[in-house]
Amino acid sequence: MNDHTLAAALAHEAGDLLLAIRDQGGAEGDRQSNELLLHLLAQTRPHDAVLSEESADDHIRLERERVWIIDPLDGTREYGEPPREDWAVHVALTTGGKPTAGAVALPAAGLVLHTGQPPALVPPAPGPIRLAVSRTRPPACVDRLLARLNATLVPMGSAGAKAMAVVRGQVDVYAHSGGQYEWDSAAPVAVAAAAGLHVSRLDGAPLRYNQPNPYLPDLLICRPELTDTVLAALREV
Repeated sequence: MNDHTLAAALAHEAGDLLLAIRDQGGAEGDRQSNELLLHLLAQTRPHDAVLSEESADDHIRLERERVWIIDPLDGTREYGEPPREDWAVHVALTTGGKPTAGAVALPAAGLVLHTGQPPALVPPAPGPIRLAVSRTRPPACVDRLLARLNATLVPMGSAGAKAMAVVRGQVDVYAHSGGQYEWDSAAPVAVAAAAGLHVSRLDGAPLRYNQPNPYLPDLLICRPELTDTVLAALREV
């Protein structure tokens, strides 16, 4: 299967596993999902490197053009609070530092969004701009954006869930400044970009992956017609 289909299949299989073992808690979910994804990638793409949140980074990936970046369970807190749906599985392929295929599974919602069949953007909703925000750790930029955009806040869990909420038309903007890693955004960015959304750093700079330090502290995903407005507001923060 091609890389898009493989990413979707891996995210789906890991999501099914996580649903089956949800009563065992987040730590076990992280461990078993990671083991499954690493095993399947070793079988299907043995010559590619992998960067995973749940595995030690041996930096072999820095010598490879094709690197899979995975988050076996994004939103461990929400996963441990059934029946919450705002947790995810991230599977992305980066080539030359750019996401070229990816999938985000929302297992509790029965969804896998992926680059092989990018979802069509829904028309913009009437009313104020809706801003996805962490329900536990709102980033520093949120208060300023809230005032400058006259926005409303939509709290939810994992980074993948927030990014896919923009893709699904449930919110308009996801801006994060509180610190993330490449596995938090690689797959969501791949899917969001394929769907036609704007993706960048908060200053509008492009997102680069498979860097020596995988810390990637900030992220912007928004509807394309809001890009200039949001970037202008962020420049004032």
